[in-house]
Amino acid sequence: MPETAGGARRPRSQSRRTDGSRARGGAPVGSGTPGRETPLYGALDLGTNNCRLLIARPARDGFRVVDSFSRIVRLGEGLSRTGRLDETAMERAYEALALCGERLVRRGVDPDRLMAVATQACRQADNGAAFIERVRAGTGLRLRVIDPVEEARLSVEGCLNLFDPAAEAVLVVDVGGGSTELSWLRRSAAGFVSEAWMSAPIGVVTLAERHPEPAAGGGAAHAAWYAPLVADRAAAPAAAPADPALRHVFAAGRAHLVGTSGAITSLAGIHLGLERYQRNLVDGLWMTRAECEAAADRLKAMGPHGRAAESCIGPDRADLVLAGAAIMAAVQRAWPSERVRVADRGLREGLLLRRMREDRKPRRRRRRRSGGGQPSVT
Repeated sequence: MPETAGGARRPRSQSRRTDGSRARGGAPVGSGTPGRETPLYGALDLGTNNCRLLIARPARDGFRVVDSFSRIVRLGEGLSRTGRLDETAMERAYEALALCGERLVRRGVDPDRLMAVATQACRQADNGAAFIERVRAGTGLRLRVIDPVEEARLSVEGCLNLFDPAAEAVLVVDVGGGSTELSWLRRSAAGFVSEAWMSAPIGVVTLAERHPEPAAGGGAAHAAWYAPLVADRAAAPAAAPADPALRHVFAAGRAHLVGTSGAITSLAGIHLGLERYQRNLVDGLWMTRAECEAAADRLKAMGPHGRAAESCIGPDRADLVLAGAAIMAAVQRAWPSERVRVADRGLREGLLLRRMREDRKPRRRRRRRSGGGQPSVT
């Protein structure tokens, strides 16, 4: 299935449903063109750790989600050691992608309205292109491998309506399975504009493989293990190519972070004490730096088996969630901010908003001048 991409523009502020929860992309549920069903769009993101799909319908201020799918596939498992995608990992990812393809067909999504992308694992692996071709031949899904620049921009687009309009600057932190994208934005008269960005080729999967969690030893052993994880990641954001004066804006409390990934949503679920994950309570939540650290401490105290039993984490992510917490802690250490906003949104939402905006742009028509001559554009 072919994918497309379009230009970027800042979406409007986010609306709320009547029950107080948010519709993704700022769309009030049920909004759209009266008397006519608008077409469905799909956004598929194959990452190093997850395979995720959103199917949505355009609405007045964004879109309304019709269907979604998410599965942990760990496509990048072992990639940092071998440089190649493991056969078992590819089988897991292929199976999940086949299920996504079935959902798209069942929902009647036009292939021209599907945006399907792959990120760090397929970028990095020697056999990444071969796997993309295998997926195309077997499922019909045409995955486009995007570079870190586009990945960062899409994550920002998906989170724009969570920015505090009173903040002078915002740092968006997208912690993936195989890479971490950081985007600095500064407020201007025209809205928030990009100031700097960077991509570090380390995510929760690669960091967890680099620093295996001790199987036993109690709290002291886990504390001794966790500190190097934070230190490992602290150097990269500290050396970011951003204006040094921007750091003072963060230190003075005039800026905030936005965390978009399972790394921060897991911390939020633990912080709220949720018995089951509830997106409407997590997405848009404000947390302090101290609350993030307290949630990480609780995760450490649980140990692997305790984390696996937590419904907000589960066995598939029990060994990765602290790597994500460590990356967030490293960023907060390098760019001190007392506030972080939790985003259960990002790249897929950015893909949908970008394409829907592009399709809403009026098409130019050509017409001939009377008496002949060259066509003019109107």
